Amino acid sequence: MTLEIAPLAPGDPPAIAAAFSALGWNKPQSQYERYLAEQAAGTRSVLIARSDGEFAGYVTVAWRSPYPALREAGVPEIQDLNVLPRFRRRGIGTALMDAAEALIGERGDTAGIGVGLYPDYGAAQRLYVLRGYVPDGLGVAWRHRNAAPMDPVIVDDDLVLYFTRRLT
Repeated sequence: MTLEIAPLAPGDPPAIAAAFSALGWNKPQSQYERYLAEQAAGTRSVLIARSDGEFAGYVTVAWRSPYPALREAGVPEIQDLNVLPRFRRRGIGTALMDAAEALIGERGDTAGIGVGLYPDYGAAQRLYVLRGYVPDGLGVAWRHRNAAPMDPVIVDDDLVLYFTRRLT
């Protein structure tokens, strides 16, 4: 397997959206066009993985996190790590994380990441802990706001636990 990781390019959004659409996932082309615009503006970096020339996954780095604790500390947030199911367990997620952390390391010494709390995120939860990420100590957050005791929250993609990792 030949693995290539490169920045999102203008011709990529249709192919990425089609790959996820074929899985029944709601990841429209407009999302990747927005990512492309954010990348051009310097607010987000997007890395695409190709296995033997075929789209396999991607990850993004938000240089200004929407999560207040990371944003206020100036910690970029790794977001939206996705590897197509047929390419999983081949080291592609690890390679994307390595590349995202290397980008962050060019500007700072700490990376942040949020991970969902229901079973679909189990592999990501394990990956981040094995990479040395530790919880930020502020508990769970829903829609980028830390939940207080007795707060009603919805267990969805917006309910996350945030982690950080020193890169140096």
